[in-house]
Amino acid sequence: MSLLKRSAAIGAAVAALTLALATPAAAHVTVNANSAIQGGYAKVTFRVPNESDTASTTKVEVNLPTETPFASVSLKPVAGWTMVAVKAKLATPIQAHGSPITEAVSKITWTATGDAAIKPGQFQEFDVSIGPLPKVDKVVFKALQTYSDNTIVRWIDEPTTDGTDPEKPAPVLKLTAAAADAPAAATGPTVTTTATADKSDDKAPWVGIIGIALALAALVLGLLAYRRSGATAAPATGSKPAGTSAE
Repeated sequence: MSLLKRSAAIGAAVAALTLALATPAAAHVTVNANSAIQGGYAKVTFRVPNESDTASTTKVEVNLPTETPFASVSLKPVAGWTMVAVKAKLATPIQAHGSPITEAVSKITWTATGDAAIKPGQFQEFDVSIGPLPKVDKVVFKALQTYSDNTIVRWIDEPTTDGTDPEKPAPVLKLTAAAADAPAAATGPTVTTTATADKSDDKAPWVGIIGIALALAALVLGLLAYRRSGATAAPATGSKPAGTSAE
């Protein structure tokens, strides 16, 4: 009996340890988007959960990659938080809307004011509009999370190649390759066919009217011709040969 109790106690301890180790890994800073297509624009959302039982999250820093920079970065205001976007010089300028871009946003910092800090058991979301998205399969955003007790958690570990989960994974946004453009001529026949049908419909009433008028004219001409032929034939039946006397 004691052996069974001891086995049960060991099993419970192992389960508790496993849960304790798994919980922090699941509560990291993440980035998501409804649609993230290479070459396009996207609204991305950084979700920041508070994983401390005693302190609140007071500041969030997100680093944007400068090797694949974004020409356009716009921040959505969050109630109770200030936000600052810092730009950096690019080693290699990029083109956007036909103009060279020599600097781009490299870091965004959100700082809580008043009672807006993320408290234990809560999370906050920060929206950013970025683009054009680079032609790569993923973008890594390294983030720092600062707590009210001055603890800083660095979510900066990049994805591994062996499939194992990093200890402090950085937010990763997966990108989808752009679909091939549809041929421009694909819609041509449809538009042309519709326009032709519309013109034919417009002419149809006039064609009918002209046809009726021609039919009536033909009927009138036929009646006139018939009357003329009758008038000519009537005298011929009542006349006698010239020079013949009556008996």
